[in-house]
Amino acid sequence: MKRAAGLLFGVLFLRAADLCAAEPSLLELAKPEGYSSAIKILLLLTLLSFLPALVLAMTSFTRLVVVFSMLRHALGTQQAPPNQIIVGLALFLTFFIMQPVWVAVYEGSLVPYLDGQIPEKEALEKALDPMRGFMLQQTRKTDLSLFLELSKTPAVREASEVPTSVLIPSFITSELKTAFEISFLLYIPFLVIDMVVASVLMSMGMMLLPPVMIALPFKLMLFVLVDGWNLVVESLVKSF
Repeated sequence: MKRAAGLLFGVLFLRAADLCAAEPSLLELAKPEGYSSAIKILLLLTLLSFLPALVLAMTSFTRLVVVFSMLRHALGTQQAPPNQIIVGLALFLTFFIMQPVWVAVYEGSLVPYLDGQIPEKEALEKALDPMRGFMLQQTRKTDLSLFLELSKTPAVREASEVPTSVLIPSFITSELKTAFEISFLLYIPFLVIDMVVASVLMSMGMMLLPPVMIALPFKLMLFVLVDGWNLVVESLVKSF
């Protein structure tokens, strides 16, 4: 994956350098399909600025980071683990989960493009196919139908006919629903501990003692004894 990412960014920067060095003639600029090097560089930089947001929105990152954040709230540990750790763990798990998809993009799109076998437009279309397949597999039919109706898109018979502009928000909505369902299941055992601790403190007449302070060690002990991180990560990875 590091090699694929390195090659991808290398190609983009080399492409930008070639565009900077090129000096298009007036006849070339006069053509409808001809653009100046400055405009091409501007389009390239604009694409690169949107690329991280698109990658995060079209991958498993959304589900992972939401579940990890809700798990932290369920434990009641405030800022432990910190946001940087949660985002880093979600990011590297995203690389792990999306590796087969990105390998398909590399072998089916980037390699033929570097070899000069396909043009840029066809390479982009072939790179988008594996990503669309992944998103369609994780998208609920109800969410897809909702955005098709909102966009007033004609009825589609096959998944390949679904526009990407409709598929991406449908995928994100489905990921949020799935993440909240998983988070609800994670909350249940910790909620039971909070209720038990609160009941014990009330029966002992300790009204002024915060139940959260007493429940936190028990929740941490339960989470460590059942190897909670292992179970959560394994369940999340298998959910894809």
